[in-house]
Amino acid sequence: MNKLTFVVENEYSGERLDKLLSILCGELTRSAIQRIADEGGVTVNGEIQSKKYKCKSGDTIVVTVPDAKELEAQPQDIPLDIVYEDEDLLVVNKPKGMVVHPANGNPDGTLVNALLHHCKGSLSGINGVIRPGIVHRIDKDTSGLLIVAKNDMAHLSLAEQIKEHSFSRAYEAVVYGNIKEDKLTVNQPIGRSPKDRKKMAVTLKNSKNAVTHIEVIRRYGDFTHIRCVLETGRTHQIRVHCAHIGHPVAGDAVYGPKKVITELNGQCLHAKHIGFVHPRTGEWLEFESELPEYFTNFLKKLEG
Repeated sequence: MNKLTFVVENEYSGERLDKLLSILCGELTRSAIQRIADEGGVTVNGEIQSKKYKCKSGDTIVVTVPDAKELEAQPQDIPLDIVYEDEDLLVVNKPKGMVVHPANGNPDGTLVNALLHHCKGSLSGINGVIRPGIVHRIDKDTSGLLIVAKNDMAHLSLAEQIKEHSFSRAYEAVVYGNIKEDKLTVNQPIGRSPKDRKKMAVTLKNSKNAVTHIEVIRRYGDFTHIRCVLETGRTHQIRVHCAHIGHPVAGDAVYGPKKVITELNGQCLHAKHIGFVHPRTGEWLEFESELPEYFTNFLKKLEG
């Protein structure tokens, strides 16, 4: 159990309890806060209050957050597109629509379930039983290359390379609008959105620096095909930075326009390139993946 304590400031007087806590509680969603409140886990001035309680200036709120129940992923015989594999690591080409690791909404059918079957349990344990071998992630509806560590030595080495920005990652995307510059760099901090805790945003509050280098590949009038090189690896970084400069990723239902391009089934974003120093041999390895069919079909449509 973890207890969080807050004192209500004047600016929040009159705010509904669940709405205020969704602002103050960081990673907790409003629905999670409502569930905790319904179970008697929220007190105001020592008394249990409902989620509808209207807060007053000076109220002391205590939220008792129950310990997370971590799922344990099970091996599943799911086909994998393996680009490279040795005793220490493998590079996988993840399809659009596949979740990387199990969560409450996706308990199975994930990349981790497939890896546990393929590797017979030989994966690094640093990220726990729910994320074995996972050094970095890409979103469910982002396709492309992902590196997986088979042991803790490889995991630590690769994680350090990511931290030092020596780990090379490049993506291709189609974004809305016509980007005027041939090359540009977006250097804006990213953190949890203060307006919607399920989203990330460019913000100065509780954020980390984020740098994305963008190069135009081809312009199609209302859309632009771009290459993005990550200097940092924040959650939804490319999607947030592109939206911030007024060119959200095509098909992105979260950061793009309300009228979504449904034929893309998610954002038109592909992790095309990955490069790193092999943890054991010290050799520099680089891999490229072909653009998937959904991406090339969309480009053909734009050309037409």
